[in-house]
Amino acid sequence: MEPITLKKIANLRRADAVTMIHDAKTGHTGGSMSSLDILTALYYDVMNVDPGDPKKPDRDRFFLSKGHSVEGYWAILADRGFFPRAWLATFSRPGSLLIGHPNNKVPGVEACTGALGHGLSLAAGAALGAKRTGRPFRAYCLMGDGEQAEGSIWEAAMAASNYRLDNLWAVVDRNYLQISGSTEDVMALDDLAGRWRAFGWDVETCDGHDMAQLQAYFHSDRPAGRPHLLIARTTKGKGLPFAENRADWHHHVPSDEQLAEAYKALGVEGVSFE
Repeated sequence: MEPITLKKIANLRRADAVTMIHDAKTGHTGGSMSSLDILTALYYDVMNVDPGDPKKPDRDRFFLSKGHSVEGYWAILADRGFFPRAWLATFSRPGSLLIGHPNNKVPGVEACTGALGHGLSLAAGAALGAKRTGRPFRAYCLMGDGEQAEGSIWEAAMAASNYRLDNLWAVVDRNYLQISGSTEDVMALDDLAGRWRAFGWDVETCDGHDMAQLQAYFHSDRPAGRPHLLIARTTKGKGLPFAENRADWHHHVPSDEQLAEAYKALGVEGVSFE
């Protein structure tokens, strides 16, 4: 798919996500916006998934380790046809399956995630299972940069390298902000790429909002025998002028006026979940 088409899709899903947050009066705005280009590239251009058969044995597995950024994920799964678009109107409502973190009762979701630091272990387990059973699928995992302070991330990183899981593809949404401020003030990551390389991973960096760069990376031939990590440089709140690069928009709800501003910035007239 052409990069310009993917970019348009990503902005439509941003509009969906910010509408869900506005209507539910709850949600994680900043991280959902920063990760949407990555998710769009994966779900519309890269991964082998089938909305008509979400449990297909050889499907690629995806784990949203930064599970709080679920709004964009729900919007993409609905648009791909894993469940009806009308479900988006129920986000965070009593009785809804679309809660504030990934829920594996929803078609297309592999595991309940959101307790930070756990998604990579799940993805490594899936990749190891594929290796041992001769399955061709890949396992993908999207992590946050603040999440890199979790010790379980590094246990999984060491195990994945030990088992030579070259069918494991992880991405860090590197927006430099977390709920309590700058990542470099809270728990400095310094040479993040160097740390992952020291654990035996194949590491690249790119602009996480450049679709052509994302596509080129995911479709490239990577070194055999090593798991792969992409550090995608992003902007928290991407696409929303009032939220970009602001830590206080980690968990914040837009007003009616800000929702209208978001629609204008994203190039949409409005959003309907009917």
